[in-house]
This record gives sequence, structure tokens and C-alpha cells, in this order.
Amino acid sequence: IQEKMSGTWIPGDLGMDTKLVHAGVSPDPATGAILTPIVQATTFVQESIDQYMAKGYSYTRTTNPTVHVLEEKVAALENAAGACCFSTGMAATVTVMSAFLSQGDHCVLTDCSYGGTNRVARKQFMQYGIEFSFVDFRDPANVEKAVIPGKTKLIFSETPANPTLTLTDVRAISDIAQKYNILHVCDATFATPLMLKPIDLGADMSLHSTTKYFDGHNMTVGGTVASKTKEIDERLHFVQNMHGNIMTPHTAFLTLQACKTMAIRCQKQADNAQKIAEFLQAHPKVDWVKYPGLASFPQKELADKQHNNGFHGGMIACEVKGGIAAGRKLMDSAQRPWSLCENLGAVESIITCPSVMTHANMLKEDRLKVGISDGFIRISCGIEDPQDLIASLKIALDQI
Repeated sequence: IQEKMSGTWIPGDLGMDTKLVHAGVSPDPATGAILTPIVQATTFVQESIDQYMAKGYSYTRTTNPTVHVLEEKVAALENAAGACCFSTGMAATVTVMSAFLSQGDHCVLTDCSYGGTNRVARKQFMQYGIEFSFVDFRDPANVEKAVIPGKTKLIFSETPANPTLTLTDVRAISDIAQKYNILHVCDATFATPLMLKPIDLGADMSLHSTTKYFDGHNMTVGGTVASKTKEIDERLHFVQNMHGNIMTPHTAFLTLQACKTMAIRCQKQADNAQKIAEFLQAHPKVDWVKYPGLASFPQKELADKQHNNGFHGGMIACEVKGGIAAGRKLMDSAQRPWSLCENLGAVESIITCPSVMTHANMLKEDRLKVGISDGFIRISCGIEDPQDLIASLKIALDQI
């Protein structure tokens, strides 16, 4: 019987919480440091011309040891063949579109996405002669109807959608993509790998803004795409190198540390979200509230089927009675611990006005069509005491 040694791993698959802490990471071979060092270097010395890239690195725009460790971790968390880390979430989105869409191609894109995704499709890629169909992904039949066989090269979904929390049946959309030999990328930023893993549900790529739940502390901006195959991953790295939008080593280091606590943070955020959503739903001045953990959620059956372990995340959408003015008054008057700002997924609880902040770049008619009114309220629950968060909301609502 082989003796078990310190520093070796137990046999078998590791649990998700263990992967969040340890996946991709090994003690530094030179010093034994338990944390991955920040390799803050532009270039890497080669031993000879014939041995160029023998150690895997040449120039940090192409690849970097610290960033590579985070990519290995993301791939493990997503059950992917590989992952690519970017300077921002939008850099990830632009690289996916650049890598797999050319002049004359067609993309089916959800009609409710992060505002930046909508904007870059309309303002940049359409100018290159690429066509987009903006479709309601709640019904997979809409997606299949929009496909142009032989011309559609990419299906771009987002679940839960920002900011309306509408859900996409990732398995059903992936089946459609495979039927027509189309790549399917799913933006799962709101979901995190805790809620769902798009690749396990048949998607070709899983995209995240690491700025949000991977970071969770309002420290960094970044993005990542995990890929089902090595071929897709290599294509993304190739285009990333041309664009020069790799994540910085320091951001990768901070993200490596922050994502270790993702499960603990996100469960607390989901617990808070459930309590806050129930409070809002019962308040007479709230017109409607959407949260996948509520029995009243319009797509509750899909939420319970698709979301792992009953985890529904930390995001809430709502509107108050009295229209736009009332909604804006609530956002302007909610006291700390709430913060009125952009971003989401952090330990600090945040209230956002999408029509002015995150989705102002959408065409107004498109924004209103998917339900993002000027009084729409997006809530990102943090990890504070839920009674403090509810007390602040009650004061603000009572003033309306």
C-alpha cells in the first residue's frame, strides 16, 4: 500500500467549495508560498531561440503565469476544457463576437441583456455587416424561429437576465444550437457557477463578468469565458492576443483570493435576497417584485429545475406604486447600508437605476419593450444584516 504523503491530494472528485479555494492553485515551487505569486513582468527570458516558449511564457499580453492559474481555476469550476480571462466583462463579450462572427454572419441575441452587450452589437458589430436578431429567450421557440440556417453562427443568451431576471432554458437553447451547428454562449454572470454551469447544460461557452460575484468586493474589473472544447478556448486566446485585452496579473491575483469565499458570500446574499423580496412583496407600496425564490416568480418551474440546490442568487427586480417619480424617490432616499451606484454581486448592498446607469445605452423603445421602465429598481443584496437592509427600505417606502 502506497503511503499517503502531505502535499498530495485525496483521491476522487473534489466538492465545489474545495474547488473554489484550491482548483488550479499549487504552492509556489520556489518558496512554498501558499498563494499564487503576482508575476508582474512584461517579458520572460528565453534560454535560446530553439527553446523559445519552452516554459510557456514570452510576453504578458499573450499569457501570464498568474492569469493562467485563474484560468485553470475557472475551467475547473465550470467543468470546461479551458478558460480565458479578460480585462473586463465587456472585453470578454467583444472577443467572443469577434472570434466567431464575420461579415455576412447572423447572431441571435437575447432582447434583454446587459446594456453594454446590446450597445456593442448595435453600435459596433452591425457596422461590420453582421446581423443581429434581438429575441425573447423565455420561449425557446422564438430562438429557433430566428435562426437562419447556414448564416446564424452564434446564439448569445443570458440567464438570469440583467436586470429583469428573466430566465433562459440553457439546455433547450443548447439543443437548438447543436441542431443547426451553431455556437451557444451563455452569459451567466448573475448565476455564478453555484447556480448553474452552462457547459454542463450543453452550451459551448460560459461567460462571466468577474467584476461581480467572482470578485464580490468592488475591487476589480474583469471577465472570463470558459469553453467546452480546447479548439474554442484556443480561438479565444488567439483573438484576445490580437486585441490585447488580457486580465492584469494583479487583478488575477485579487480574483483568485476573492473567489475562494464565493460560496459563503453568495449563500448569504441569496438568504438576504429571499427575506428582502418577501418584505417587498408584502409592502402595500410595492407594485411588483421578481425574485426566483418567490412562489410568484413567473418562471418558477424553470428556476427550480435549472438552479442548483435551490440557489436563486442575490438579485431582485421591483417597481413601486406611483410610477417613475415614486421609484426614483425610493432610490434617492434609501439610506445606508444601501449604496446607490452601479455594479452588483458585492458584499455591499447596492440599488441601481438601470434606465440611467447600466442600460441607458439601450434604445428607449427596446428598453421599455423588455420592461425596463424609468422607475425600474435593480437590487443587489450584500451580506449585511437583513433587518438593517429591510429597515432602510421600509423608511424609504414609507416616505413615498
